[in-house]
Amino acid sequence: MKLNEEQRMVRDSVREFLENEIAPELPEADRTPLTKAEAIEYMQTMAEIDVGPYAQDTFDDPITNTIVREEVARVWPSLQVTMGMSMVVEMMDLFSERTRDAYATELENNELVGCFAITEPDGGSDTKVPNTTAVKDGDEYVLNGEKTWVSNAPIADIALVVAWDEEQDRRDMFLIDQKTAPFETTQLEKLGWKGSPTGQMFLDDCRIPRDNKLSRAVMNAMSDGRMDPDDSFLGTSATSANPLNTMFASMRNGMATISVGIMQAAYEAAINYATDREVFDKPIAQHQLIQEKLYTIRAGLETSRLLTRHAAERIAAGDPEARMLSSLSKGWVCEKSVEVTNEALQIYGGNGLSKDYPLERYYRDARTMTIPDGTTEIQKLVVGYELTDMQAYT
Repeated sequence: MKLNEEQRMVRDSVREFLENEIAPELPEADRTPLTKAEAIEYMQTMAEIDVGPYAQDTFDDPITNTIVREEVARVWPSLQVTMGMSMVVEMMDLFSERTRDAYATELENNELVGCFAITEPDGGSDTKVPNTTAVKDGDEYVLNGEKTWVSNAPIADIALVVAWDEEQDRRDMFLIDQKTAPFETTQLEKLGWKGSPTGQMFLDDCRIPRDNKLSRAVMNAMSDGRMDPDDSFLGTSATSANPLNTMFASMRNGMATISVGIMQAAYEAAINYATDREVFDKPIAQHQLIQEKLYTIRAGLETSRLLTRHAAERIAAGDPEARMLSSLSKGWVCEKSVEVTNEALQIYGGNGLSKDYPLERYYRDARTMTIPDGTTEIQKLVVGYELTDMQAYT
């Protein structure tokens, strides 16, 4: 897939910016979860090149969007995760005046942090019937439940929560916030994405305006002209046969794109090390088994990049196979990133295990990719169902 001139310019400028502004702070910045102040500062920095939730302009082209995500993940996957989860900030104009007014200062100063709360302790990858409930009470909804493995939860001001709408007898998403509908959080430690804070959320009678229900908020925005359903991803999602599935498709392919960025970094590191490292007076790249590993790494990178970009185009176009392609992409590419980083680490030998080299971080981040936003096993079942119309799970 050949990039056009504009896409190449975006890739090169984003890469140069990241190398100059972000890379020098690694790996130290990734050793512990970002504080809220640190996350805001990094996202404000990225906004200088119109990347992330604070950007003034956005890239409408789906391929350009995947390129940008790849480039950020190539340098720091944790930052891409933190920014991706805060994209809910861009949706604030859709929701109630009460919520917008409460965070007017933070919105104006680019100091708002968000998250998406989907996974539950008793549900794992099953998001069809969440235990978290939203009960209508007059002009409000009352939310109760627990979420876990929520990226940004410990530092979030606002959260878009998947809950069961008791009145409509179906799932929906609801915006809650710490000022008007406070929620409790705890921090979780994890293998990879060390810089991205992750936690549990506890919702205890969180009262929100009814206009903070996503389906209602989007429809209101379209009816009063604030959103064009033909020009907006949210508008397309809201008018699709299954709005949440459309949103999940984009999120899952986004995760695969992060894996491509990790593979790109591992590939570059492996090539440089194999050609520079000499043993018995010759570069280790002259050994057949090293070249075999480089073949595996490059093949995994190229095929993964093609799949994620193809899926991104089909999702943006509203293709009927978008859900299947996003699960195919998420499952296959994230697993491939584990294989690629493992091979790259093996090329480094003992040095690959050292924190003085980046490979151990690449491997940990890649291994983490196979679980969030639906495990590989779930992605296989989704693809199988989409291909056969036969459900292999209950």
